[in-house]
Amino acid sequence: MTQRELSVLMAALFVTSLVTGLVTASPPRPGTEGNGLTENESATLWSRDADNYITQEEYQQRYGESRTAMHQLANGTDITFTRPPATAATWTRNDFADLEPGGSDTSVHPRHASLEDGVFIEDAHATVFAVQPSTRGHLESGDTPLYIAPNGTMRGFVDYRVRVPNGSSSGNTTIEWSLASNEVEEVRLQKDGETIVERDGSHTPALDYQIEDDWSANLTLEAEISVRLKKTTRIDRGDETDVEVTYRTESLNVSDSIAVEIYDLSAYPYYAEYPNGDAGVAIFQSRPWQGYTLTENGSARVRGVWRFYTARNTNWDTLVRSNRTDSATVESDAIPVYIHAYPSRIGPRAEPVRDGPEIIDTWGTDRPSPDGTLGENINIDIVNQSYTTTYGVAVRAENVDRDALQVAGIVRGVNASIVAPDASSERQLRRSNLTVEVLQQNESQATLRIELRDNETGAPIVLSDPDRRYPIGGNTRNGYITIAEQRVETNASGVAIVTIDEPGIYTARYHPGSWLGHNPAYVSATATARWHPLGTIDGWFAFIFEVGWQLIPFLVMFYAGKRLLRMLGPEDIFQRNP
Repeated sequence: MTQRELSVLMAALFVTSLVTGLVTASPPRPGTEGNGLTENESATLWSRDADNYITQEEYQQRYGESRTAMHQLANGTDITFTRPPATAATWTRNDFADLEPGGSDTSVHPRHASLEDGVFIEDAHATVFAVQPSTRGHLESGDTPLYIAPNGTMRGFVDYRVRVPNGSSSGNTTIEWSLASNEVEEVRLQKDGETIVERDGSHTPALDYQIEDDWSANLTLEAEISVRLKKTTRIDRGDETDVEVTYRTESLNVSDSIAVEIYDLSAYPYYAEYPNGDAGVAIFQSRPWQGYTLTENGSARVRGVWRFYTARNTNWDTLVRSNRTDSATVESDAIPVYIHAYPSRIGPRAEPVRDGPEIIDTWGTDRPSPDGTLGENINIDIVNQSYTTTYGVAVRAENVDRDALQVAGIVRGVNASIVAPDASSERQLRRSNLTVEVLQQNESQATLRIELRDNETGAPIVLSDPDRRYPIGGNTRNGYITIAEQRVETNASGVAIVTIDEPGIYTARYHPGSWLGHNPAYVSATATARWHPLGTIDGWFAFIFEVGWQLIPFLVMFYAGKRLLRMLGPEDIFQRNP
């Protein structure tokens, strides 16, 4: 992209940003934090930023440095991806190290934290920071599940403050309180109430988990906080002072839960072979998935309707610092970033675009647009009407390496385990034999006989069979034949009859049902027939009669004119017209 083209694009994006509105919180400026990402990579993270574009000159004046072309582009719009990027997890992992607790007399917590109080422990919480690898799916309004990898890490934040009672004095008795010890004693990760990970206590636990054979779950971060206070009682007895030391302890469990979908894919491929040697592949998975590659080098690939963007969790934009007397809101030094999957208006795509695989069918669940689930200030190419989830995608390609077939999910790093189909389920696509002949004809219409048979066995191909089954999936559409702007189906003998009343050349085309739902399956075929009324003796007689009938007025006029000339003669004409 040239500098001039980029400038024009930025000007248009600047106008767009004025319309979309502003947000108050701003993410870190790309390149200003060492979070394991380049400036270009970190520039793509912030799909929830305000997109308030500024020119390159203004940027240089404001910050005293230039920015990359990607940073400049991201300043005016949101960047999307064809596959889940690793940038969100990299940023989150490194930024998590900047999260610090407040000390024994100060509790630090996000505003959405669920705070618990005890006798001596106050403003205590355990809050989930992030679970990754994961992707937030935007399926439709009210349905935005968080898909997590079966093996991943939950990061959390635990903090509290200790309320040390004030000392007191009454008569000859003085009571003093002091903090003896305090700690996060233990942290646990539970799945549906069952502990699956247990570690020594930490204010910033990172719990690695492994979940197998499960579909959905509630994950709970639980922390056990304990404090020990020393109570010193002094009794003044004149010449001596009695000192009594006792200890008070308190434990408090705090927790936070998050609903997740365990994203463990198992893909079911089906194969077919075309007569010319092309291969057909269809893959079905009952959850949203990204796509699959057909060759070892990944040059031939196909993807469904899903695309991706990254955005911060705005719940962590600010933190609250509370102590015994006051609380204050401060900017957070740690911001988790998540991957989001959405149905794109671009739709399913095969690559390479020109010479790559051909998508022959997609199927799934029809859903309304989820555009209302994005939140504010997200500018992406999400569908604005109902869409199909593309749980199944079938393609035709010249080359398919079955051993190299890889099915990628919408969660980064999760590839489906491929369940090989039965050997008997592979489809051999056959050629069909389509013929068209003029069965009957007269001067006004003709009857065409269309016959469709298996080219190999000669058996009739029946298109109007009500008992057909669809063993794989997809559109339950029978094959059909088109001719003379009509759609017809063959009967049990493989024959269809069509009547036409306009002369011309008629081409019949067989549109076979997809091999996904037909066995045996066929490729398309064409046949041509010609009809004209002059092709019959009756037609010629009718033609001559019609021409003669049309010529009668001219013959009458010709005869009358000739008789008139004979009656008048040349001499009379000369005398009347000297």
